[in-house]
Amino acid sequence: MGASHHFVPSLCCEVRIFEAKNIELKSHANLFIRYYLPAGNNGRIQLNTKHISTKSSPMIIWNESFSLECSASEESVKYLKRQTLVFELRRRRKLGKSVVLGRAEMPWRAVFESPNMEIDRYWLPMVSMNDGDGVLETGLKPPSIRVSMKMVGGPTVEEMEKQKKRKQRLKNHIDGGCDCDCDCGADYEIYALAAALEGLVHQGF
Repeated sequence: MGASHHFVPSLCCEVRIFEAKNIELKSHANLFIRYYLPAGNNGRIQLNTKHISTKSSPMIIWNESFSLECSASEESVKYLKRQTLVFELRRRRKLGKSVVLGRAEMPWRAVFESPNMEIDRYWLPMVSMNDGDGVLETGLKPPSIRVSMKMVGGPTVEEMEKQKKRKQRLKNHIDGGCDCDCDCGADYEIYALAAALEGLVHQGF
């Protein structure tokens, strides 16, 4: 028998797309990155960054991130290590589908095998694609995008259940006091302080 599911931790896959360089266009265009995350059963999740107009800005900067939580069971990790994260530089058309200008792949295995399971601000070269419209110039340097990828371990299911019970205990203390011989009062003070700090953060302090 395998380990109980209560001890199976979760993983958070974090992807950040910063900017692009060596993008030489013959005319102005609205550019975005489309990327695909593995979703199990050979499926993929398709995500798009915002559109950047090269007419309004000489710099192509997105600075967007996305995170996806998944199981960290041995089976899931093995599956993820066989997958690649696909990035596509695309140009939006006024009519019809968008056009792929460049394409790059990053194996998830490379992320797992990196220090702290993180690849930080890496310039990923792209293979130029023939868009059929001759929009992308053929330069000496390949188009590249700057990305960060990392895997962050999340709490186990057992830890999540403990947190849920602790929150319920704190709620009972707040609502009607606590008759047990425990440190609920101290827990409540910590809880209140955390809530106050969170409120200050949301207010922009």
